[in-house]
Amino acid sequence: MAKVTFLPANVSYECDLEKLPYHDHGLPKSCLDVAINAGFTLEHACGGNCACTTCHVVVKSGAEFLSDLEDDEADRLNEAADLQLDSRLGCQVHFVKDGEVVLEIPSWNRNYISEGGASMNLGDAIPTGKK
Repeated sequence: MAKVTFLPANVSYECDLEKLPYHDHGLPKSCLDVAINAGFTLEHACGGNCACTTCHVVVKSGAEFLSDLEDDEADRLNEAADLQLDSRLGCQVHFVKDGEVVLEIPSWNRNYISEGGASMNLGDAIPTGKK
């Protein structure tokens, strides 16, 4: 079993990584895919293709259960706001073994309006062009 806690929302999700229905949002067993399957909003403007930094997270604990940083991800992270030593892209960082991971979503990223028109900071915001 894997457990992911997202900060600052302080919500945790447990899942069986081998039974989780992945949706091609990032790499298999990615933190983004775990979030999507749990119904948690983690921004991902490029659809999990390592082409943006909106799914930027900071690994606070549990890095030993996650994949190593690959060159493509490192190159993309260089463009991220508030880059930290333990920054990763939610679509690229994936579980390599079961364990407990704590991820923090940087404050700049919590302000985007999500695809469904809601944001963690803005509540049920109205997307541009809709009333």
